Amino acid sequence: MSSPVAVVTDSTAYLPLQEATRLGITVVPLQVVIGGRAYDEMAQADRAELHRAFRERSPITTSRPAPRRFTDAYAAAAAAGARAVVSVHLSGEMSGTVEAARAGADDAPIPVEVIDSGSVAMGLAFPVLAAAEAAAHGGDRAAVAGAARRRMTATRTFFYLDTLEYLRRGGRIGTAASWLGSALAIKPLLHIDGGVIAPLEKVRTSTRAIARLEDLAVQAAGTGPVEVAVQHISSPSRAEALAERLARRLPEAVRVMAVEVGAVIGAHSGPGMLGVTVSPVPA
Repeated sequence: MSSPVAVVTDSTAYLPLQEATRLGITVVPLQVVIGGRAYDEMAQADRAELHRAFRERSPITTSRPAPRRFTDAYAAAAAAGARAVVSVHLSGEMSGTVEAARAGADDAPIPVEVIDSGSVAMGLAFPVLAAAEAAAHGGDRAAVAGAARRRMTATRTFFYLDTLEYLRRGGRIGTAASWLGSALAIKPLLHIDGGVIAPLEKVRTSTRAIARLEDLAVQAAGTGPVEVAVQHISSPSRAEALAERLARRLPEAVRVMAVEVGAVIGAHSGPGMLGVTVSPVPA
């Protein structure tokens, strides 16, 4: 029997496939254009294409889904028996995806509550998973949306970049633009604050930057139960090593995972990105 509330998100959540399938979450893909060819993220453009584009310096751009794709997703949820939808998406400060979802909701056959997560990647995924768990336990639309919002409020994301160049090209650099002049001399640590990418600290070497990233995650986790995701682009060994260190330092962690994010985030962060999302688990 289907849940009375369906949960929809977009491909930049990079949800663990097993959990997305178990909880029946619908994922609407963003589009990525690599070397002039357009793909639906995660469905057609695999990570090998992204890595090849980095190596060959091919242009990579992204675009939001059309509102009709959201309308279709909401209609499919209604046809499957849902009486409402909670649709949670990446920050509206970074993409027009949440606005496309709202436009698509105008033509939906059932009520749709669209939520701007104020984040992306696992900073989006943890609220989506919380919403889907609430829906699976029979929560109504208010309960499901509330579960997403509580996780959003508590979740923090920090990340390290090898270079600010990709953020600059994609126009997502925000207040970190003030660092561009010294970018060759620093390894930037950034975070997501108020839905935007904001500068946090300047570090001189990648080794020190990753050590500081680890410390920031531990500080954000505190002493209670948390879920932690280490995310990366083209850096599996660094991500796995960081995840192992965090697991040792956070004995109360419910889980610590390492995840490679996809082409849309990769287009704006470039190779070598390493991020940590810390999400306290509500009691």
